[in-house]
Amino acid sequence: MAERAAPRARPAFLARHPAAGPLGVLAAGAAGAGYLYRTDPHQPGHLLPQCPFRLLTGLLCPACGGTRMVYDLMHGHLAEAWLDNRALLLAAPFALALWARWTWEGLRGRRWQPTLSPRTQAAVLGLAVLWAVLRNTV
Repeated sequence: MAERAAPRARPAFLARHPAAGPLGVLAAGAAGAGYLYRTDPHQPGHLLPQCPFRLLTGLLCPACGGTRMVYDLMHGHLAEAWLDNRALLLAAPFALALWARWTWEGLRGRRWQPTLSPRTQAAVLGLAVLWAVLRNTV
């Protein structure tokens, strides 16, 4: 009769706590925000990456201006942040709410992953494309 193999131990990265992901995002975001706070993306000569879509096409992608927007928000310049990227500024509270829920569930020991219906995914993609077209033609 064939012997049964003993169950293998799970790798450490698969057994991590559910809060590790959102807390890692928080740490990376805080480090990035610390650098960005002291680095003006409106001026040349910094280590911030350029948008690859804009480098290749010369057009603004839906997220172009996001780094400048965050810099302006951190320095209390709401009007300038609005001009940098209106769509991202309006979407930021929703992204923060998703991150907060992910963190809350992780701290309670539960894994949480938001799911979007195909219709919602198509709507988000459609809005991003519409925003890119509008900001490049108007």
